[in-house]
Amino acid sequence: MTRNTEGLDIRVVGGGVIGLTSAITLAEDGHRVRVLSRDAAGGTTSAVAGGLCWPYRIQPYERAVAWSVRSFQVLTALARRPEETGARMVTGTMTATTGGGRDASEGAGEGGDDGLAAWYDAVPGLRPARATELPEGSAAGWRARTPLVDMPAHLRYLEQRLTAAGGTVERCEAGSLAEAGAAADAVVNCSGLGARELAPDPDVHPVQGQLVIVENPGIQEWYVSADTGATDTTYLLPQPYGLVLGGTARENAWSREPDPAVAEAIVARVARLFPELARARVLAHKVGLRPARPEVRLTAEQLPGGVPLIHNYGHGGAGVTVSWGCADEVLRMVRTVQEGRGPVGG
Repeated sequence: MTRNTEGLDIRVVGGGVIGLTSAITLAEDGHRVRVLSRDAAGGTTSAVAGGLCWPYRIQPYERAVAWSVRSFQVLTALARRPEETGARMVTGTMTATTGGGRDASEGAGEGGDDGLAAWYDAVPGLRPARATELPEGSAAGWRARTPLVDMPAHLRYLEQRLTAAGGTVERCEAGSLAEAGAAADAVVNCSGLGARELAPDPDVHPVQGQLVIVENPGIQEWYVSADTGATDTTYLLPQPYGLVLGGTARENAWSREPDPAVAEAIVARVARLFPELARARVLAHKVGLRPARPEVRLTAEQLPGGVPLIHNYGHGGAGVTVSWGCADEVLRMVRTVQEGRGPVGG
């Protein structure tokens, strides 16, 4: 896209990965952007995320996969500077489809029926796993090298990149979207779970995710077994700060307090596949509330008074995976507004 020369004053509500990537894309296009966020980036749900770039618990699949492919491209480029960006390319094994319950080796790169065919085609080198590459108890899977993001580090990078582009972050809670737009040319609503009250949108609800961080005994690859709709998942993600073990996906559970029994069950599930982790030293327990919705809301309308409002929320467990693709769509919508054609739905 060609950078525009007459920017708008834009308020982005929400300082997680969706809000920051949207803000960066707009600021780097020449707009004057201010992010309004109740929490510091490190205190958002994004900071708790495991950080694997893979479409998970998100609809509609066709659009989500397109957004994911774009984010894959951006994160792959950022992985050339891992210490700065928090993104790395890491090989791993997926042993269940995230789009359905089919055998994990079916459909990879072959236009399968789980809605992720375009994603399979976009991941270089993705292939069915050989039996020797699977943990004991896993019947099938596939191997892929994908971005794995250290989210606390990545959020710091995003804030710094936004500042470098001329954007700002203001620690405050938006009382309403109309209030956010009072002195702006446009508002972008990236409030995640907060959209339940701000939009207001009763379809937004939490999917609670609990994970355990343990000392890494030397594991260098990720492993995931997580079917869409499953309450309990099994995964491990090697991060610089420790090995992330997961997890849970509990609809409409609001608690942010780790449950010791759930944590014990998570470690036990992972240890059945990787016995060396049974006695790994626990470093931390974390709980995050994924901002879920039947489908992502990426649409535009007008606030009372005519200020354009773009919604970008409801990404569930795939925020980092779709962030840059969704940010590109936000930019296209803003440009449509700027050209005088009025807000358009996504």
